[in-house]
Amino acid sequence: MEPVYPVLFEQVKIKNCVIKNRFAMAPMGPLGLGDSCGGFNQRGIDYYTARARGGVGLIITGCTPVDNHVELHNMPNFPCSTHDAVHFTRTSREMTERVHAYGAKIFLQMTAGFGRVAIPTNIGKTLSVSASAIPHRWLDEECRPLTIEEIHEIVKRFGEGAYNAMRGGFDGVQIHAVHEGYLLDQFAVAFFNRRTDEYGGSLENRLRFAKEIVEEIKKTCGPDFPVTLRYSPKSFIKDWREGALPGESFTEKGRDLEEGVEAARLLECYGYDALDVDVGSYDAWWWSHPPMYQEKGLYRPYAQLIKDHVQIPVICAGRMDDPEMATAAIQDGVCDLIGLGRPLLADQDYVNKLRMGDLASIRPCLSCQEGCMGRIQAYSQLCCAVNPSACREEINRLVPAAHPKKVLIIGGGVAGCEAARVLALRGHIPCIYEKSGQLGGNLLAGGVPHFKEDDLKLSAWYTHTLKQLSVEVHLNQALTAEEIMAANADAVIIATGSAPNTFPLGEQANVCTASQALLSEVKVGKKAVVVGGGLVGCETAIWLAEQGVETSLVEQMDSLLAVNAPLCSANKDMLMRLVPYRGVKVYTSSKILSADGESAVIQTPDGQCTVPCDTVVLAVGYHSENALYQALDGRIPNLYLVGDAHRVANIMYAIWDAFEIASHLE
Repeated sequence: MEPVYPVLFEQVKIKNCVIKNRFAMAPMGPLGLGDSCGGFNQRGIDYYTARARGGVGLIITGCTPVDNHVELHNMPNFPCSTHDAVHFTRTSREMTERVHAYGAKIFLQMTAGFGRVAIPTNIGKTLSVSASAIPHRWLDEECRPLTIEEIHEIVKRFGEGAYNAMRGGFDGVQIHAVHEGYLLDQFAVAFFNRRTDEYGGSLENRLRFAKEIVEEIKKTCGPDFPVTLRYSPKSFIKDWREGALPGESFTEKGRDLEEGVEAARLLECYGYDALDVDVGSYDAWWWSHPPMYQEKGLYRPYAQLIKDHVQIPVICAGRMDDPEMATAAIQDGVCDLIGLGRPLLADQDYVNKLRMGDLASIRPCLSCQEGCMGRIQAYSQLCCAVNPSACREEINRLVPAAHPKKVLIIGGGVAGCEAARVLALRGHIPCIYEKSGQLGGNLLAGGVPHFKEDDLKLSAWYTHTLKQLSVEVHLNQALTAEEIMAANADAVIIATGSAPNTFPLGEQANVCTASQALLSEVKVGKKAVVVGGGLVGCETAIWLAEQGVETSLVEQMDSLLAVNAPLCSANKDMLMRLVPYRGVKVYTSSKILSADGESAVIQTPDGQCTVPCDTVVLAVGYHSENALYQALDGRIPNLYLVGDAHRVANIMYAIWDAFEIASHLE
């Protein structure tokens, strides 16, 4: 059978390495995938093998250090190709041989280090190094400049590490990176590099570190061993810790596109065999790790620019999970390979499903970054919000039920749907009762803004998947405690979700909840005050402003998004800047006192003020709807409470908790 998108399944070459299709698994931090000796642990081996089994042509691992002397790091977080060569080679061989069994190729991404952008929870508290004495990204400290001897030591270790990777069965390596403001980029970008020796000054001098690395690897591993580079032709830096938003006019202090093109030409001349193109920096992290507020395929113009000026292959990632967009990118000469990172966390079988044209079965990535970047940043662990088995493929492998049970599920939000999906896969007989006319719960309101379209895709995916699994679903039916008991189910899962918090503001006030506004259950006027500056409030305020509503946002805390966690800094920082950028007037450390349908009175730190307002939109949190559970507790032996009904959290925890319960129900 011919692939549905044949262009995406053509062979492509990097140097002499033939890749079976045009999909590359984009590198994502391998935190939690290494062992204490610097090898790949079983989680890492299973994780990468699963993506090879899922059909991807090229796997690029997350960054692995070549050095633990100049820049110290917490070894269990990362595999390391130079710490223990024998152990690294053994564990790599175990992984690469399994990957190769599926016809996939695999490159080891090797990093020179993090420098000023080292996240303290990942690296540990240590004096950070950089090209020069410049401010740290996260800490209030100044970095120590690397000595020339230390640079030479790191270069030598790249050669050693690449040789160990080749012995370990890797088909090539990717250098991390003249990209995103990591250590190698701190040498390459003049804003960071204040050196006056041979590694500073001219562009050629600033790229000398990168040049010596590829030369050392080619000398050690031979000229035909592929060496690719993660590369950002534009930084989007306005100033230290200040990044530019899409469409914003600003003066680039990092790498601009003119220098980006010239650097790409030089890097090709130095011997790099492919460029993996993105844009951004840690100072503008929402470009390097694009949240849902960034458009799909945002790197395409930059990949096209580089592709027009180099002869080597170009890889383009950045929310490229739309196969029509990916096909056009290949056909139009934007790039040679399509990078998929987070979409392959969400669904390891994305490529195989796409090949067969089964798009409805692809579990969508939400670009929420709560399970991946958020947890990497906070807990040094790579996961996925919508896929509880990501990086835990064998640990969370579903075991067929020894004694299939009839399980009644009350509520068809994400928790109820996930529970039903897992139970059905294990051989149980789930049955969902949902009081509304559609599955999806809070996804339905949350997915209304154009930048949250993937929430609706997740709802559609659950509907499709449960139909494929022949799960019985009853819509527009709310069961009482007595009806549930009379059903004589073997187990009952209560997933009744949550309800928005409300409070009165006067009889004349036009007040609604954010979900009512989003679902058009209440018509919002021309001037609105959104109360609550959490995730829902900020997103709702932006949505209203984009529709031409004059919007104000009131938050009691001293900053927006003060209580939402673990949000990736890319999502949080971009959203906090988007709110005022979209014209929303923000009042922090403030509260609404009253409203009369024409204006609202707000208490601010500077006193009371009156804001024109015909609609007040409440986004002040949710409370669990667990009355049904309370009525059944102690009366049914196998009774479970999941999702927001258990604890108001986010999509990730609703899915994860439901998976945990359903995967172990016997």
